[in-house]
Amino acid sequence: MAQTIANTFIFPEIRVLLLNHALSRTLKHSQRDFSMDSLTHHWLKRLSESRKPAYLVIPDLIEEDLASGRLRPRDRLPGLRDLAGALQLNYTTVARAYAEARKRGLLDARAGSGTFVRGRTQTLPLPGGSSVEMSMNMPPEPPELAARLRESSAQLLAQTDPYHLLRYQDFGGTPDDRAAGRAWLKERLPACEEDTVLVCPGIHSALVALVSQLARPGETICLDTLAYPGIKAIASQLGVRLQPLPRDEEGPLPHAFEALCKTEKPGALYCNPTLQNPSTLTLSVQRREALADVALRYSVPIIEDDAYGWLPTNKPVALASLAPELTWYVTGFSKTLGAGLRVAYLRAPTPRQTQRVAGALRATTVMPSPFTVLLATQWVNDGTAHEMLGAIRKEANVRQTIASQELANWQYDSQPDGFHLWLPIPVQCDWSASELALQLRNQGVGAVAGAAFSTDGNPPNTIRVCLGGPQDRNDCREALQRVAEMLNDPHHLHLPVM
Repeated sequence: MAQTIANTFIFPEIRVLLLNHALSRTLKHSQRDFSMDSLTHHWLKRLSESRKPAYLVIPDLIEEDLASGRLRPRDRLPGLRDLAGALQLNYTTVARAYAEARKRGLLDARAGSGTFVRGRTQTLPLPGGSSVEMSMNMPPEPPELAARLRESSAQLLAQTDPYHLLRYQDFGGTPDDRAAGRAWLKERLPACEEDTVLVCPGIHSALVALVSQLARPGETICLDTLAYPGIKAIASQLGVRLQPLPRDEEGPLPHAFEALCKTEKPGALYCNPTLQNPSTLTLSVQRREALADVALRYSVPIIEDDAYGWLPTNKPVALASLAPELTWYVTGFSKTLGAGLRVAYLRAPTPRQTQRVAGALRATTVMPSPFTVLLATQWVNDGTAHEMLGAIRKEANVRQTIASQELANWQYDSQPDGFHLWLPIPVQCDWSASELALQLRNQGVGAVAGAAFSTDGNPPNTIRVCLGGPQDRNDCREALQRVAEMLNDPHHLHLPVM
């Protein structure tokens, strides 16, 4: 059987020369936006030396060359057959390499145009060393509460045995911690019972445990076509398939959910129904009822990720109240009080299921940080948590007003009580979301392209911008002014990405 140069055992130096010659010959006359000559030796040398499969090496090389400047966003790469022939690799191998690169957010493929380098967004400092970080969805930090938080934390440390904080704790929280969790949850779930509540080290950890319990590797969880990137990462790590449900302006379609249940019963429905990340959509009561009805008729568990559920003044009924016997409800403080307060409350459908998921949580996280749990319990009990939530909601209202002023000429989705917005890129701007995100970061403003949230491989040309974090109101205004300038000024299309 004939073997290609790439798969034949020959001395590495000769192999590199042969492959370099083949690549140069194939690409000599091909149309491209950059010179491949400067890349060939590096790529071929790495391919010849690496023990990793070629389809994984090529995305690594694209990522490295983006970081070094050999490749830049909007560079066009050779077609699959051209690159496969040049590298003497199988066509399928190169196709897998490009697919992996697209999965990592490094490439864009456009029908009839080719494959272009997209690049990854990266946070860069503003001139003068300051930084405006809008890529992580963090609540704003009301300055008037700083003294209250400092005093409360110091008081807690002064009253607590320090060695108690250094010991193993009751997993899932002490009785006092669970009681505080139940008190907090009862505002959304009046029928919540204490023996169904667990204290977890953040919502993300709870989601890891839930996905591992509800779906085995190769099985399916269904969700919106736009979703929290963390659930994508969790599913990928656990080998669980994500099945996107088509959506309309009100969210995932119930009839699509039912059609899936009839053909392939999913392990669970994952839903972020209030102030959804990233679209800011809050599902109507009617849509919640329709989704819950399908879940009940087909006995499909629901994972209700209510990370933002406490922010709106008017809160719709929780899915866990519509289908309590099926719904795993999780909420926490990282999106409502502060990102570093990694405390979440998980409500399971039954006490028995509570113990079941407790084992998964213990296996993956052992226990939450004793100090942060103690702090959360005190803040729930003494009213600090509600005071902080009210101040953050008020500050979010102000930030949204600033956004409406600075982005008055552009259409976007937002909610008055939320601290992020979802900004579609108008066609006339000639931006792709990934390019705009890169350029905004080059100007010191973080934004996340729609591809990070897409679950169906067809991301909208949209960016999410966070209005919270450590920036003050003036910083927020200046950052939004940069966004507007980038959208307004076509000359920004040619700014180099450093």
